[in-house]
Amino acid sequence: MHRIVHLERDSVIAELRRPDFPHHWVEYPKTQQDEVSERLAGATIAIVNKLRIDAGLLAALPALQMVAVAATGINNIDLDACRARGIVVANIRGYAVHAVPEHVLALVLALSRNILAYRQSVAEGRWQRAEQFCFFDHPIRDLHGATLALIGSGSLGNGVARLAGAFGMHVLRSERKDALSVRPGYVPFAEALRQADVVSLHCPLTADTTKLIGEAELRSMKPSALLINTARGGLVDEAALAGALREGRIAGAGFDVLSVEPPRSGNPLLAPDLLALPNFLLTPHVAWASQPAMQALADQLIANLEAFARGAPQHVVT
Repeated sequence: MHRIVHLERDSVIAELRRPDFPHHWVEYPKTQQDEVSERLAGATIAIVNKLRIDAGLLAALPALQMVAVAATGINNIDLDACRARGIVVANIRGYAVHAVPEHVLALVLALSRNILAYRQSVAEGRWQRAEQFCFFDHPIRDLHGATLALIGSGSLGNGVARLAGAFGMHVLRSERKDALSVRPGYVPFAEALRQADVVSLHCPLTADTTKLIGEAELRSMKPSALLINTARGGLVDEAALAGALREGRIAGAGFDVLSVEPPRSGNPLLAPDLLALPNFLLTPHVAWASQPAMQALADQLIANLEAFARGAPQHVVT
């Protein structure tokens, strides 16, 4: 009988049915990193979200057969160590294909139309003192006719492209940064940055994509361009972005992710002067967290466990 231990139950707010095979289920609302080894003792299946599973930990867990990640990202799992032990690692895929693209467009719309700036002006009494029916303190740009560059073209990037097309945006798909050739339907990375009115990131965080957008890339973008990141915080040099925003070298940024989450020891993008800017929007990694998306995640998580128990694991990354 499988012993299933869910270490981070509170990380997904959704109904979680029990698997259809014989098992013993244990769950914890949350788990500290130093509690993982003790809580997984005897477990054959571990369910984690952001906790680290590394070689040292695996050495202390001889019964472990599967790590079920209740998320898409797997940067916290030592995949090589799992492969060496024959441990199956499965993640969640495609559950936020509507939620994340909608969040991206919400950020783009708010920044393009200066929603926060106008709201603040009204709160400060500017409209009440206006000499006509409206005022034009903050520039407004339409999405129709603007160019969107997608860095990463998986299901989420494709979802953003679909919504952007409905707004009449011109969509560019960027080739990988250091690619030696350009695939049909793609444009070189540097050219995508130069042409874009909006750059939206949708690629995984790897050694090749860490600080994909840095000082040089920010300087190559139009001063009127927006940078959107709902993927991984480490894709962007956060100090460089903070400088670009302070100096007005780009028009704005909308982020849902930071390089370290939660940001216990601070972050360049959490500086009070940046958070006060109407052209910088930062949300706490919730682009994925609509109720339908979280329920789809929970359902797929259990389906992954059942597929593993049947001997035909799905969504395997090892």
